[in-house]
Amino acid sequence: MVEVRVNGLFMTQSQASGIILKERNGDRALPIVIGEFEAQSIALALESLKPPRPITHDLTANILEILGISMEQVIITDLKDNTYYAIIKLSFAGQEYEIDSRPSDAIALALRLGAPIFVDDLVMEEASYIPDEEDEEAHKKSYIYRSKEDEIESLREQLKKAVENEEYEKAAKIRDQIKRLESGS
Repeated sequence: MVEVRVNGLFMTQSQASGIILKERNGDRALPIVIGEFEAQSIALALESLKPPRPITHDLTANILEILGISMEQVIITDLKDNTYYAIIKLSFAGQEYEIDSRPSDAIALALRLGAPIFVDDLVMEEASYIPDEEDEEAHKKSYIYRSKEDEIESLREQLKKAVENEEYEKAAKIRDQIKRLESGS
């Protein structure tokens, strides 16, 4: 199994929503097309935003927490006919449970509950890719959300170029953006 993190959310040309999962200790990325509601729910969790009333994923996370059920992990287990499959591993009263789930719902819950996300090795081999610079730039333009880690990395690259080009005022602004993101303010 390969541990992944949410790298970003994007819109396709046909206005479908998608998520990019990136392996934690590697370069491969796994794109998955998901529903608009699920994309919004994932974006809320990534930004640590709470709507005035709980949405379905918040409600489910609250139920699990109140009942003392812990979410151990999410595993994207299979890809059949262009459809991804996932399981949620739960533990309760010393018992382990595996619940069938759509990957988008499982990821939305994992983000709320702090559970790790994994992808089966065969799925990563079959459906992932290693983005080149052109892919990265194209995705950056289509993202509706990018992870803080990737945003900081991108800003550091821009900072380096600004310093190399002796654009010190621009470099100072980028440096300040990086500091704000790193401090969470």
